[in-house]
Amino acid sequence: MAKKLVEILEEQGKLSAENLAKATLHSQQNNISIQDALVTLAIVKEDDIAIAVSKQLAVPYASRENGILFPEKDQNLADFVNEKYARDNLVLPLFAEEGSLAVVMADPSNVFLIDNLKMMTGMEIQPFIASKSQLLTALDSFYTKKNMLEEVISEKIDENLESSGPQENLSDLASPEGKLDLDRDAATGPGTHYVKMVNAILRQAMTERTSDIHLELFDERVSLRFRIDGSLYERTSPPKEAVSAIISRIKILSKLDIAEKRLPQDGSFAVKFHNRVIELRVSVCPTVFGEKLVLRILDKGSGDLNIDKLGFEPRQKKDFLEASALPHGLIFLTGPTGSGKTTTLNAVLSTIKTPELNYMTLEDPVEYKLSGISQVQVKPQIGLTFAAGLRSFLRQDPDVILVGEVRDSETAESCLKAAMTGHLVLSTLHTNEAIGAVPRMIDMGVEPFLLASSLALVAAQRLVRVLCPYCKVPYIPAPSLVDQALAESMLSARDKSSWTFFKPSGCPKCSGTGFQGRKAIYEVFKVNEEMRNTIYKTRDLVELKKAAVSTGAWTLRASAWRKAVKGITSVEEVLAVTTAEE
Repeated sequence: MAKKLVEILEEQGKLSAENLAKATLHSQQNNISIQDALVTLAIVKEDDIAIAVSKQLAVPYASRENGILFPEKDQNLADFVNEKYARDNLVLPLFAEEGSLAVVMADPSNVFLIDNLKMMTGMEIQPFIASKSQLLTALDSFYTKKNMLEEVISEKIDENLESSGPQENLSDLASPEGKLDLDRDAATGPGTHYVKMVNAILRQAMTERTSDIHLELFDERVSLRFRIDGSLYERTSPPKEAVSAIISRIKILSKLDIAEKRLPQDGSFAVKFHNRVIELRVSVCPTVFGEKLVLRILDKGSGDLNIDKLGFEPRQKKDFLEASALPHGLIFLTGPTGSGKTTTLNAVLSTIKTPELNYMTLEDPVEYKLSGISQVQVKPQIGLTFAAGLRSFLRQDPDVILVGEVRDSETAESCLKAAMTGHLVLSTLHTNEAIGAVPRMIDMGVEPFLLASSLALVAAQRLVRVLCPYCKVPYIPAPSLVDQALAESMLSARDKSSWTFFKPSGCPKCSGTGFQGRKAIYEVFKVNEEMRNTIYKTRDLVELKKAAVSTGAWTLRASAWRKAVKGITSVEEVLAVTTAEE
């Protein structure tokens, strides 16, 4: 008799009896499978589940790491399984050999799907298993054209649209819900060239893991740029005469006024792309040469709320979770806009969440929908500010409160009052370093002795680009850089022999950038008695920093060097993202 999945996970040391009970309860409460519960609660990694299922069903495991999750070239595998069927059923052909087709699946126990594939292809099916996230990435890579944007932009613009006016035609093509299905081809007819152009820009951006799209008109040229892993890259630009129609199409989708071109406008809309619903925030701003369009892509499917994958060093994770387990107190995470603070705090909430406590969040906007947590979107235009929402929260019997950002003295005082009355409050501040949260709160009118008694932890966060694993190149840096790494990383000299430095190269898998994704670096200072006494006595940053570093915690620069010596990021990235004082 085949072993149960949980038994295999227990034998591999991936699952304890306590965590199994927690996952079982979660699966029953949310009507999901035990596998999904284990992944949702970050108890077991998705790839570990796939490996366990592989052993349970005696089906080969495929991944990028073991080199199997790469379809054979020159076998016309897309003719066996078309893109729509593959995406709808989460299957990917790997290779064909002597009347047999190897297919990687998210669920190889689905005998009906295997029978359908057998009838559809006329071949025997050899199933493989991969994790859903890796399979989705492989599907994107296999079926998506790399030059789709260039193809659409190079097409001849419909002359009928030029003569009839773009606004009328583009309005007819907008969906009534403001949603756009990028997996379908645009309809034919006058005006659809611009619709196809918008769709191609969006598809290309999402395929390349873009966070922001910038479309800007200058005197003599058009600039189309994608922000990938924090840096802007130029892409093939649409013709100058198409910019107005493209912006009008986006305005229609986000329900903005297409006739208003003198004032800034903000909106949003959602698209369907590869079986995921992705939200886009729209900002249109008038410039001297015309309107500038910026789209923020909020792909919740790409956000990883597993705290183990964010970038915490073991001690930093331990300190953060210990502070998050306190019954009351203040936790501040600082950093610039776009540094991943929201992702980190949501990951922490997902990790510490239990049915016995009441969790509430107040955000602007709500970027992650979290099961079992009451989330509120602030709306200043109707009086629902952070401070007003927080006052209301205290009447909702909360145990843990997340406040998206402390922006003013009223919110700061409300957070402090909540922490002093038996609640755990997590929030963010815009300061350059973790300990900068202290003088910032005092500047907002918070009394130092109250802050000293309530503050549990302060942390800062930045993002560094991760070197592409397929093309990074090992090298030996200058001795001065090695000495600098040793001095600033707070690592032991005896570990130098195991250090490996890499630099970016560039390959098709990373679109030639040399990087794939980003990881967070942190400085985490758990407030002890010495820090409390210092906060009470002074607001001087130098003195506060000395008290914080005396606990043995690492600065941002030290955390960044630790990523570099492990080959995760480059030396140049360390020096660009952090300063020696951090």
